Amino acid sequence: MNGKRAVTDILAGLIFVAFGLAFAITSLGYELGTPLRMGPGYFPLVLGGILVFLGLLIVGKGFIPSSSAEGFGSVPWRALVLIVLAVLFFGSTVRGLGLVPTTAVTALLTALASYRTGILAALAIAAGLTVLCVLVFLLALQLQLPMFGPWLSFSS
Repeated sequence: MNGKRAVTDILAGLIFVAFGLAFAITSLGYELGTPLRMGPGYFPLVLGGILVFLGLLIVGKGFIPSSSAEGFGSVPWRALVLIVLAVLFFGSTVRGLGLVPTTAVTALLTALASYRTGILAALAIAAGLTVLCVLVFLLALQLQLPMFGPWLSFSS
């Protein structure tokens, strides 16, 4: 059994289990409802349960002997930093900037996380995802998000 590989699988699985349990336990503070009339706690409870299940599978995989000797490799710092920044940016600015500019910047940052994506391709990805998000979230689902928020001095 490759000791390093087993430990990383076990630790990763335990992290999944911890997050799944946190979501499931927190969701119990909300009304669960039924499968046909879901309450606000139903979906987080189901997702938490799925995350716990997947985590237990990963932990179990850590105990199975493996002949492959894979290492971690190098950490993709650029991707890690840009994706974390994109998520933080979206969460902190979507109400102030609005859906269009926030989605465009978030998509641009995540597209640039890959070394294989050039600036023109990243701009095309950002434009396409922004249009898609407006179509899905504002028009199809009719969410009450402003296209352009109050921080930009004009609203739609």
